[in-house]
Amino acid sequence: MNLKGILPALVTPLTEGGELNTTVLGNLVEHLYGKGIDGLYVGGNTGEGRELPRGVRERLVEGVLERTPAGKLTMVHVGAHRLEETLGLARHAEKAGAGAISSLPPGPQYGFVETRDWYRAIGEACGLPLVVYHFPALSPSLKVEEIEDLLHLPRVAGIKFTSFDLFTMRELKRSGRAVFNGHDEVLAAGLLMGADGGIGSTYNLMADLFVKLNREAGEGQWAEAVETQDRINRLVRILLGYPLIPAIKQVLAWEGFDCGRAVAPRRALTEEEAVRLRGQYESWAHS
Repeated sequence: MNLKGILPALVTPLTEGGELNTTVLGNLVEHLYGKGIDGLYVGGNTGEGRELPRGVRERLVEGVLERTPAGKLTMVHVGAHRLEETLGLARHAEKAGAGAISSLPPGPQYGFVETRDWYRAIGEACGLPLVVYHFPALSPSLKVEEIEDLLHLPRVAGIKFTSFDLFTMRELKRSGRAVFNGHDEVLAAGLLMGADGGIGSTYNLMADLFVKLNREAGEGQWAEAVETQDRINRLVRILLGYPLIPAIKQVLAWEGFDCGRAVAPRRALTEEEAVRLRGQYESWAHS
C-alpha cells in the first residue's frame, strides 16, 4: 500500500448516547470517497479516538473498512492513554484489514527515550506500516536527529508532520520515509517541500478542494495550487474562530451528515455561534 495522497482525518459519527452511528458513518465514508480521496485517517485527534471507548474505536475501524473501495488506504490511529490499549488497537487494526497504523506520541511530558520506546513497542505489536506523529503542541520537544531516529525504527514507514516548520519537514523527507503534511492551511507549501500527501480535519468539509490542490501540485501548477489553498484557507480561518471539532460536526450536520455532539469535555456550539457560523459558511460556499 502506497503511503501518499489526500487522507481526511475522519470525524467519528456518534449517537446521542455516545455509540457509533453506523448509518451516518457509511454515508460519510461513501461521500468522501466520491470526492476522489486516496484514503482515510481513522480514530485520530479529529475523530476523538482517545476519548472513545475501545469497543467504539474498533467498530469504527470495521465500519470504515466495510465501505472502503479496493486500493484505498485506511490508516488507523491507535494511540491511547495506556500502551496496553494502544497495542491491542494495533493488533485489531491489522486483523480487520487496515493498510497502516499511526499514533500520537505518549504526551509532551515524556522525553525522547520514552517516546522512542512507545513507537518501538507499537511497531513490534503487528505487521502493519507505522506512521509516527510530530505535533509540537502534543509532543515532546524533539531535535531533528531524534525525529530521524524514530523514522528508522522497525516498521516505521512515515510521519504525519503537523508543524509549520517546513524546513524540518524537508530535512526529514531525506530519510526516504513517507511524509504527510498535517496543517491544512499550508498543504500547498508542504507539497512543494516534498510531502507525499496530507492528512487533515477540514478535509471532511473540503475533500474536493484538497484533491484538486494535490493534483495541481503534482502537475506543477503552483499558481493554481496557491489559489486553491487560498480558498481553503478562507474557510479554515472561519472555522478557527470556533471550537474546531464541534464546528466541523455542525457544518457536516447542515450538509446531511449528523455526526452528533463532540465528546465531553468538548462543548457544543452555542446557539449564537451556530447562527453566526452558518451565515459565514454559506457566504463562503457561495463565493
